[in-house]
Amino acid sequence: MASLREIRRKIKSVKSTQQITRAMKMVAAARMRKAQSAILSSRPFAVKLEETVRDLALLEVQSDKLAGRVVQIHEFFDEPKSRDSACLVLVTADKGLCGAFNTSVQRAALAWFLKNEDKKLSVCLVGKKGRDLVHRLHDVQPDCLSELVGIFPKVTFAHAELLGKPLIDGFMNGDFATVTMLYNEFRSVVSQRVVESQLLPIPTPELSDDDAQNPAVANPYGFHFEPDRQELLAGLLPRYIKAQLFRVLLESQAAELAARMNAMDSATKNAGELLESLTLNMNRTRQAIITGEIAELVGGAEALKA
Repeated sequence: MASLREIRRKIKSVKSTQQITRAMKMVAAARMRKAQSAILSSRPFAVKLEETVRDLALLEVQSDKLAGRVVQIHEFFDEPKSRDSACLVLVTADKGLCGAFNTSVQRAALAWFLKNEDKKLSVCLVGKKGRDLVHRLHDVQPDCLSELVGIFPKVTFAHAELLGKPLIDGFMNGDFATVTMLYNEFRSVVSQRVVESQLLPIPTPELSDDDAQNPAVANPYGFHFEPDRQELLAGLLPRYIKAQLFRVLLESQAAELAARMNAMDSATKNAGELLESLTLNMNRTRQAIITGEIAELVGGAEALKA
């Protein structure tokens, strides 16, 4: 049986740990509210930009179909001629203590590497955990285009621009045929899920032959463009790619903070339960010691009477 001194030492240690986890939970909760606000404030711009790009792409599809040409919108929409190269954007956290946040996305990354092991691979890494994972790989040695660490929880659009430039340049130069994003999506405070989505090439919008004959389908308001439509689309697409990357960074940031808040909440509750168990054990031990001392005194008194 542990001594009272050992039990008191354990209780003191658990109380200190509980204070730390409670503080980390409060900090994560405050930062998560800011992260949610950042997602909501950036959403209108991202939605409108996506609608604009889609409308311009539909006009290009309609124009090519009416002229009897092969649909060719922009290099970002072209299907890759070969699929012998690929690029992965892996977004993880910089720190642990956030439950299964990192392990789930790392497991998905290992599956992606295994699936594409016969290709020439490139990676863009966000977060220390993803960087460490790739550096520990022995069978796969991907070309690292960029590393962004220490950017959470203060993500800005400048980080998306730093991340997007090597991706855009590499795709345009033909260094890789596809770009895949792997990250944790924020669904709610208690729910995050790993998402694997294709960033490049952008899917070509579908337009039936009947709709191609109707100008109101692709351009319902009869807009005229200045500069011309192709130049406008070419100028918007890099911004669109970086906006998508910015959204992914914000999603991962909010998901990480939510996962950390939940993990610290569970740790705080577990520490409380452990404290109750240790306190009960301490009281029982102390009671046993007192009972033993009383028995000794009674035994001594009886011996003196005899």
